[in-house]
Amino acid sequence: MDLWLDNQSGMEDTLSSVVARVSAAFSGLYNSFLGQTRSQARLNAIASYDQSNELFKAFLSAEMMYSCALWSDSEGGVRGDLDDGPRLGDLEAAQLRKIRHVLTKARVKPGHRILEFGSGWGGLAIEAARTFGCEVDTVTLSAEQKTLAEERIRAAGLEGRVRVHLLDYREIPAEFEKAFDAFVSIEMLEHVGSKHYNTYFKLVDFALKSRDSTAVVSASTFPESRFTGYQAEDFMRRYMWPNSCLPSATGLIIAAQTGSCNRFTLEGVENHAAHYPRTLREWGRRLDRNLAQDAIVKDYPALRERAEYEAFKRKWHYLFAYAGAGFAKGYITCHMLTFIRPNDTPGRCD
Repeated sequence: MDLWLDNQSGMEDTLSSVVARVSAAFSGLYNSFLGQTRSQARLNAIASYDQSNELFKAFLSAEMMYSCALWSDSEGGVRGDLDDGPRLGDLEAAQLRKIRHVLTKARVKPGHRILEFGSGWGGLAIEAARTFGCEVDTVTLSAEQKTLAEERIRAAGLEGRVRVHLLDYREIPAEFEKAFDAFVSIEMLEHVGSKHYNTYFKLVDFALKSRDSTAVVSASTFPESRFTGYQAEDFMRRYMWPNSCLPSATGLIIAAQTGSCNRFTLEGVENHAAHYPRTLREWGRRLDRNLAQDAIVKDYPALRERAEYEAFKRKWHYLFAYAGAGFAKGYITCHMLTFIRPNDTPGRCD
């Protein structure tokens, strides 16, 4: 992966055939115009997340955050696993730090109501309710995620504080208008599509209170020099996240202003890309350690064959290596953006 990225432009010119370039152009056009219609978005979610909760339990940490962790000196930093070796509990600590960092940036307080696009398996929503004293409405298109998230919410005794909605973010109900103190979305924007960024932020503006409210969004992103709204099929879009589209940080900032009619003020920009390679390495180690063939065959009957099972695992390891090299080399980035309302202050300063 490092070799490819270090020599990408020359290798693409040498190895890409005319047929491959034409195919890439067509897949990019399809992704842009049809890849995130409401019907297609549900199919994308099925392919991406309705695979097997047992699979994701195997490599994610206890709170099941499928996104970039934040590493500190307590875990040896972003290279701690390479310099000192991985330690039990490091990933859990780094993921909890990420959740609490997001919620702190969202300026939530006890009694606040939070809207989340992209539930995952309920990790952030549970922490927001349990530790920060908030109520959460969280939206997902994945039936499997909803089922497990609700199990975890019940186990935490938070049924009355966290509600999981199985619906497209574009279908949030009218009663959500100006009902929320904070909005959060962690690495869900990759499934929105460039044609829909303005609509996304229009709905965030619709749901947030007009004063003293905050939106925090994070996404894997392309550097501005590499971003295009016509992203062709590659390994990740073919096998992992169909019709996904990585935004650019600038594109999201512009969309936030356009979609909200300038009712958002950019409060902060963070790039967490350096934290992603270690997150991916940790997932790879856990996959090897925890994934059991007999536990996953009920969701993937074909994996009864040992060769199929090993190929399945290699696909995931390829993803972790593929993405890890991209973040390490700056080919892709990972931004977190914080928006507040006009005339709101980031904190008391007088």
